[in-house]
Amino acid sequence: MKHVLGLSGGRDSAALAVYMRQHHPELEIEYFFTDTGKELPEVYEYLGRLEGFLGQPILRLNPDRDFDFWLKQYNDFLPSPQTRWCTRQLKLRPFERWLRPMLDDGMTVYSYVAIRSDEEYREGYSSKHDKLIVRLPFKEAGIDKAGVLDVLEGAGLGLPRYYEWRTRSGCTFCFFQQKIEWVRLKEQHPEAFEEAKAYEKDAVEHGSPFTWSQGESLEELEQPERVAQIREDHEQRLARMKSKVQPNPLRPDSEPLDIDDLYGKAKVCLACHK
Repeated sequence: MKHVLGLSGGRDSAALAVYMRQHHPELEIEYFFTDTGKELPEVYEYLGRLEGFLGQPILRLNPDRDFDFWLKQYNDFLPSPQTRWCTRQLKLRPFERWLRPMLDDGMTVYSYVAIRSDEEYREGYSSKHDKLIVRLPFKEAGIDKAGVLDVLEGAGLGLPRYYEWRTRSGCTFCFFQQKIEWVRLKEQHPEAFEEAKAYEKDAVEHGSPFTWSQGESLEELEQPERVAQIREDHEQRLARMKSKVQPNPLRPDSEPLDIDDLYGKAKVCLACHK
């Protein structure tokens, strides 16, 4: 029997790791992180802090093929909400490849997934093997978003540092980013923004129907007039939200804890954004 818990570098999976360490110390859980090679530096920093709390290393699962390989396999089409080949090939495939020998040997594997009690609209990883059993401890314990924050604060971990400018983990150029997050990526990690731009330019030249951000290229998005428009739209959304809800003491800048609370919930990938 084996127990595993996947970490995305995000808030919820980190809180679940803390929760399991505190409430189920009898379980020998192997924590793992599937590294796409395109992660934010803040993600690695947060994983390091989490390793300190857990008192054990987090296993890094590396895809056998990198992003560039799969981009070619998909005819230079960028991944998109319609075609999430990045999650399939760079997150789920390494996970399944890692577990396969254990399952083939007849071992039962329990996989703990950080879906909260207030996420009725989300489903966990759908197991294709009867020996791979998915558990949702936060749902079972009734732990919601506020509960997750309590867990992280209580452990002294707090939130990942990228929450200062972005609220989701995942690749630097994740297509689920809102336009204001692209603007901030350019400010915080200009080299990553330039890399994303280069991928997009090459993909479009090879016939990709997708750009990273819906309806415009990053070259168009980064123009000063467009950036000003995006910032103004964001400020107007914030003002509307502030007029309806109580201020959050964790966000004195009045930004929502989750950007999707402002722009609408995206059906993000669990393996990347939890």
